[in-house]
Amino acid sequence: MVGADRVMHEVSFLQNLAVVMIAAGIVTVLFQRLKQPVVLGYIAAGILIGPHLFALVSEDDTIRDLAKLGMVFLMFSLGLEFNLRKLRRVAATALVAAPLAILLMVFVGYQVGQLMGWTSVSSLFLGAIISIASTSVILKVLREMKRDREPFAGLIYGILIVEDLLGVVMIVLLTGIASTGNLGLQSMAASTGKLLVFLVTVLVIGLLVVPRLLNFVARFESNERLLVAVLGLCFGTALIADKLGFSVALGAFLVGAVMAESAQSRRIESLVEPVRDLFTAVFFVAIGLLVNPGLMWQHIIPVLGISLVVVVGQIAGNTFGTVVAGHDFRTAVRVGTGLSQIGEFSFVIATLGLTLGVTDPSLYAIVVGVALVTTLFTPLWIHNADRLADALLRAAPRPLAGYLTLYKDWVERFKGGQWNSL
Repeated sequence: MVGADRVMHEVSFLQNLAVVMIAAGIVTVLFQRLKQPVVLGYIAAGILIGPHLFALVSEDDTIRDLAKLGMVFLMFSLGLEFNLRKLRRVAATALVAAPLAILLMVFVGYQVGQLMGWTSVSSLFLGAIISIASTSVILKVLREMKRDREPFAGLIYGILIVEDLLGVVMIVLLTGIASTGNLGLQSMAASTGKLLVFLVTVLVIGLLVVPRLLNFVARFESNERLLVAVLGLCFGTALIADKLGFSVALGAFLVGAVMAESAQSRRIESLVEPVRDLFTAVFFVAIGLLVNPGLMWQHIIPVLGISLVVVVGQIAGNTFGTVVAGHDFRTAVRVGTGLSQIGEFSFVIATLGLTLGVTDPSLYAIVVGVALVTTLFTPLWIHNADRLADALLRAAPRPLAGYLTLYKDWVERFKGGQWNSL
């Protein structure tokens, strides 16, 4: 009987995976024709085939397995894109703007959660969820608008890299907080210390061993062997992280970041790209499978309200951070509007809260609704960024524009090492 049950489970899993992939393939074509982000299509497909509508995929275990599998590949691909060389070019701006914006959004999100009557843990999860912008959405929108080569786009990419790193830190801290059930400084300090030990261990061993191992495998000039080695390292590190009490997302991200620094990084990106696209689709369809559309509609007011908070907060926080880093106001507003949505990291954090059973039941549906709304309006905000900047300057006190220019010049001289001339 046990063997028969196992066979039935495997057949059911394959059947559900087939349904997911067929649905993903259909919406990819449809949403590309509609010139909409394919991510939205994947989520919509998941909602349609999920247990609350047509119920083509309805087994909770299968849905959660697909979500976790997709999460591993998504975080691994984000790690591969974590390029320290790119970050160095805009480090001054990214290291100022990203932490400022994230701190603001975590604080605002926590307060919103408290106003909605949620627990402290649920409120903190909401703050983390709305604090990180969507890398995939921004890259796609900027490319489609042919603005991905403009200076402000480079600043956005740098901020996204720092946000991804801080997002990993938040995932670990939230996992620790969820396991203890409190927000005490002692538990956070313990989680942070444990995280630092794990990070240092993985990075030191990884940077010493992984590049050499990949170079050795690459000598065989076999793409198949290299891909198998890469995926083995990905799942192996994710498994180690899970066994040590961390999220699989952390392990996958770290090993991806280590591989990004190896001599084989470009070849690995090319090999992994089809697999990444496949399981990224699986992840976002699984996100849709977990959504109860009826529950999302019941909370349409919070969805719209939190969407407004995300747009205003992200534009304000990132604009302020970019100005503090020494850029002109118009460029800062362009950066802020480009980061005015939530995306893949938000889903990872929301899924974490759901699987750990520590967040309010309505939070997940609300987050998906907010992601849909903010993603749809991102091109509009970017297109009208200059108009928004001009309107804000006109509404501001007259001396402000002059002060901003003086401050920008001061920061530029400071960066240029001309402190003595001030």
